[in-house]
Amino acid sequence: MRLVISWLRDFVNIEASAHDIAGKLGVRGFEVAAVEELPGDDAVIDFEVTANRPDCLSVLGLAREVATAFQLPLSPSHATALASVPVGDSDRIRVAIDDAELGPRYAAAVAEVTNVASPAWMTSRLEAAGVRPISAIVDVTNYVLLELGHPMHAFDLAKLAGSEIRVRRAKAGSTIRTLDGVDRKLDEEMLVIADRDRAQAIAGVMGGAASEVSRDTTAVVFESAYFKPSSVRRTSKRLLLKTEASARFERGADINAAVTALQRAIALMAFIGAGKVSGPIVDRYPNPRGPVTVPLRRARLASLLGVSVPDAEVSRILRSLGFDVAATADGWAVTAPTFRVDVTREVDLIEEVGRHFGFDKVPDTFPALKAAAAPADPRIRRDQLVRRVLTAAGLSEAVTFGFIEARAAQPFAEPAAIVGVANPLSAKFDTLRPSLIPGLIDAVARNRRHGREDVALFELGTRFSADGETRAVGLAWTGAGSPPHWSSPSRGVDFFDIKGVVERLCEALAVDVAFRPSDAPFYVPGRAAVVLAGDRPLGVLGQIVPAIADTRGAPKNDDLFAAELNLDALAESARPRDESVRALPRFPFVVRDLSIIVDDVLPAEIIRGTIQAAAAGAAAPLVNVAVFDRYQGKGVPEGRVSLSVRLTFQADDRTLTDAEVQRSVDLILAALMERHSAVQR
Repeated sequence: MRLVISWLRDFVNIEASAHDIAGKLGVRGFEVAAVEELPGDDAVIDFEVTANRPDCLSVLGLAREVATAFQLPLSPSHATALASVPVGDSDRIRVAIDDAELGPRYAAAVAEVTNVASPAWMTSRLEAAGVRPISAIVDVTNYVLLELGHPMHAFDLAKLAGSEIRVRRAKAGSTIRTLDGVDRKLDEEMLVIADRDRAQAIAGVMGGAASEVSRDTTAVVFESAYFKPSSVRRTSKRLLLKTEASARFERGADINAAVTALQRAIALMAFIGAGKVSGPIVDRYPNPRGPVTVPLRRARLASLLGVSVPDAEVSRILRSLGFDVAATADGWAVTAPTFRVDVTREVDLIEEVGRHFGFDKVPDTFPALKAAAAPADPRIRRDQLVRRVLTAAGLSEAVTFGFIEARAAQPFAEPAAIVGVANPLSAKFDTLRPSLIPGLIDAVARNRRHGREDVALFELGTRFSADGETRAVGLAWTGAGSPPHWSSPSRGVDFFDIKGVVERLCEALAVDVAFRPSDAPFYVPGRAAVVLAGDRPLGVLGQIVPAIADTRGAPKNDDLFAAELNLDALAESARPRDESVRALPRFPFVVRDLSIIVDDVLPAEIIRGTIQAAAAGAAAPLVNVAVFDRYQGKGVPEGRVSLSVRLTFQADDRTLTDAEVQRSVDLILAALMERHSAVQR
C-alpha cells in the first residue's frame, strides 16, 4: 500500500516527516518497503501490509495507525466529506440478491454524469499511489478504493438490459469479456453481477467490457458491495486474475462500509463536477451483521505482555484504533468494528495494545520454570546426526520446495500415489512431491548452469503419497568423485561413491544393510540397488536415467547419481548400540585370497552373504570379506566372471592355526560351489 502523505493529512493533522511516520509504524508491525520524496513537499511511503490487515489497504486505515502512534486525534477534514443521500428503492435501477451466501450485501446508486477531466490533485494522488488515471468516473471509484479501502465499480446504465442488477452465480459454461479485453470462462461456483440477460461483472474481481463506462456515457450505476472472501479468492485463482479489488475482498472488506463508500463517491463526483446523483441509494442487506464484543481482562493483558499497561493507556490505544471500550470489573468489554476482521479473540486485543504501548517497554525476564523441560524429540538428534555425517562426506545441504510440477513427479511414483494440489500457486507447484530426488535434480541443474562442475547435495524433508507422509533423506551427486590433486588425477563420481556415502550414513545410524539390484524405472538398469535392512527396504540408490536429468535441465553428458532413504524406517531398523569398550586384538590375523568363477549376473553382495553364512560358527572366525578384483576375458567362459575375494580371519583368544583357517576356507568353497556353481581358479 502506497501512502501519500498529503492524502494522509486529510485525516490526521500531522507535521511529522515521511521518514518519522515510517519509523513509528515500522516498530508497530508494518514493514516499510520504501520512502519516496515527491515534488511540492509531498512523499510516499510504500508499506507491505500483511494479509490479516485488509483495513490498512487504505489511507483511512493507515491514518488510524498514525494517529494512534503519534497520540493525535483522527480528524477528517472537509476534503473527506460524504454526501447525504437517502436509502430506498430507485425507479431507475432494480437490485436483487439471488445468492446471499456469496454476496451478503449489495448497494447501488444511479448518477447522471458529464464528460469532464479529473482535476490535477486527484490524478496526481492516484499516480503517486500507483494507479493510472482513466476518466473522471473511474478515477472517483479508484480514489474511494484507496482512501476507504472499499472497492467500487461503475456500470454504464444504458448498457444494462432491463435496468436491473442481479447478484447470482454464473451459469455453467458462460463467458464474459472483462475490462482487460480477455474472454473468461465461468463456472457455477463463481459469483457474478448480471443484468436481465447476462453477466456484466465478476463479483469482487473485475467488471465486464460490455457495460464499461465510456466518453458517451450519460448515466452510471455505482456499485458498492461485500462478497464472501473465500469465493473471491477461489474465483481470482481459477481465472488467474489478480486485481486491487480482489486483493481487498479476498482478505475481508468491511461489510458495513458499502453505503459509506457510495456516499463518498457521490460527494467526490459532485465536487469535481463530473455528475450528480439521481435518486436514492439502493441497499440490499438481507442479514445485517453487527460488531463483535470481546472481553479483555487486565490480568491476562499483564500476563501475556509481561508488563502492566495503565488503564488509561489501554483505553486510549483501543479507542484511537476505532474500538468501543467499556470498563468492567476485571478489565474492559471491547467492541471491534467490522473493518477489523482480524480481531475475534482476547489475544488479538492484547496484540493491539502491545504494538502501540511498545514492545521495547517489555522488560527482559526469564519465564518461571514450573516443570522440567520435556525431552527433545529423538528425531531431532537423528536429523542432526544425518546432517553431520553427510556434511563430513563432502555434501552440501539443499532445501527445495515441497510443491513440484506433475511432470517432475511422474517418473518417481505410480499415478495413483501422486497427490495433486487443489489450488496451486502455479502450474510449477501443482503436485506434492512423492520423492526428494526431483527437487535435488533441479538444484543440481541450477548449480551446473551457474558454472559449478562438481555438485554434491543432500536434503532432509517430507515426501507425500496417497498413503500419507514419510520423512526421507535424499542425495544427488555429479561431477568429480574425488577432487583433483597433484598426486593423482581427478575421476568422475560413480555408483560406488554414492553407495559408500549411504553405507557410512547407515553405519552412523547403527543399521546393518545389504544391497540388491533394483529395477526402479528412474535409475539406469544395472546401476541401481535397493538398500535393505534384513528383508525391509529402506531406499534405493543408483544412476539417474539421463533422459530424466535432461528434461530437468541437467547437462546431457553428466553422470548423475542419487539416493533416497526412508529416515523413519532407518530409525526403526537400528540395532541396539554396543557402548562397551573392547581391547584391541592381541592375536594376529590370517589373510587368504580366493579367485572363483561365477555367473556375471550374480551380485557380489550375494557372494559376500554366502561366504559369511558359511563361515558362521567355523573354527577360524571370519572378520572381513572384501572383493578386490573382477575379471572377464581370456580364460573365463562367456557369461561368467572371475572374482577375487580377500578373507580375513582372526580370533580374540588365540593364534589361529593353518589347519583351522583351511577348514573354514573349505567350508566357504563348498558353499559357493553348491549355491552358485562357483569354480575355483
